[in-house]
Amino acid sequence: MVKYSIIFALCLYLPTVLCLPEEMQELVTMLHGTCVAETGVSEDLIVRVNKEKKMIDDDKLKCYIKCLLTQTACISDDGVVDVEATIALLPDEMRKVSEPIIRKCGAKMGANPCESAWLTHKCYMESNPDVYELI
Repeated sequence: MVKYSIIFALCLYLPTVLCLPEEMQELVTMLHGTCVAETGVSEDLIVRVNKEKKMIDDDKLKCYIKCLLTQTACISDDGVVDVEATIALLPDEMRKVSEPIIRKCGAKMGANPCESAWLTHKCYMESNPDVYELI
């Protein structure tokens, strides 16, 4: 089974290392490192989310997801996920699986931009946990 990673948008479902071209993998690694450093999210928490296929309610995780979206220009300053920008950044081979989920979930709104990003990605995960994985 092919797994996908958030880098959202790359934003949304980028395949993991086995399927990523080298330059995309470098981008994923850079974004992950930048956002972990910026938010202080625990690597163990990211692993746990991927293993349990459940989005954990954690403020640092929420801001990590927002950071990924900000870095890829898929969220506005006020926390509205840009559905069209997210879809536009998807590789063609992922659009078939990811676009309907992204459109169905839309842009969820929370109490702040970090929560909005998290709620939106929680919807993605709940819609198709078999192909969703945080980077």
